[in-house]
Amino acid sequence: MEFSHKSVLLDETIEGLNIKANGTYVDGTLGGGGHAFHVCARLSDEARFIGIDQDAAAIEAASARLLPYQDKIQIDIVRSNYLKTPQVMNDLGVNGVDGIVLDLGVSSYQLDTPERGFTYREDAPLDMRMDQRQDMTAKDIINGYSEMELYRVIRDYGEEKFAKNIAKHICKARQEKVIETTFELNDIIKAAIPIRARSAGGHPSKRTYQAIRIELNKELTILEQSIDQMIDLLNPGGRICIITFHSLEDRIVKRIFKTNENPCTCPPDFPKCVCGKVSKGKVITRKPILPSQGELEDNRRSKSAKLRIFERA
Repeated sequence: MEFSHKSVLLDETIEGLNIKANGTYVDGTLGGGGHAFHVCARLSDEARFIGIDQDAAAIEAASARLLPYQDKIQIDIVRSNYLKTPQVMNDLGVNGVDGIVLDLGVSSYQLDTPERGFTYREDAPLDMRMDQRQDMTAKDIINGYSEMELYRVIRDYGEEKFAKNIAKHICKARQEKVIETTFELNDIIKAAIPIRARSAGGHPSKRTYQAIRIELNKELTILEQSIDQMIDLLNPGGRICIITFHSLEDRIVKRIFKTNENPCTCPPDFPKCVCGKVSKGKVITRKPILPSQGELEDNRRSKSAKLRIFERA
């Protein structure tokens, strides 16, 4: 299957990067190269572009997509997790960058490839690995976590109000047989949610699948650990643009951006700062940038997207 993915908030992200023609830019979630293609289009032959992704299919697709610019600018594409961006930069001999893009969440390709096990709409093995070199799969979580662990994951990462009952039903079902496929899991989730609640808020499995995927791929932990070090990589005036797709991610980005802008830990009534913590820059987006009405109509998957931007001092 061709790696297809509509880049969400594309124009807003490219504008938000404030691209310098001779700069160095990083896309930490390269995907099919949608944002990357438009970044490279604005770069001169003195510029450099680095793309990072942990998905082999994304690396292949983006490499092909960026071919028109390979002779024009220096392009490096690396299979890794964006958490390791500082290490990737060090390996490439790059000391600082002028812009970083993170487009979080699952690509359309991953959702639309049933055997990847990300979607509840097709019957497939429970996988959900963003990096298929990883041993653990969603099947291992569903069949191996305790009822309390499942409850925590589904409650915290899926914000699912029936988390306790879903965890209970999963544990009961797996005593009969190993839960192996998405449709088997769907039936269990459906049985755990009251009939009246099933008719509202979309597919009954949506929140649980989100939760299992986040847990398996350590998405929130990686995001939490990455932002500070990415801001440190930025040259003065450099910008980081992060697109999130649910409230948990957005809260993390908002909080860490705010702390980097105002890191002072002194009590509010102190006449002057004595903690010595210095601002690393400023938040460009006081409120997140949301998709336009046109984009919402054109791409239903952009519905929950939010873009936040930070500029290095």
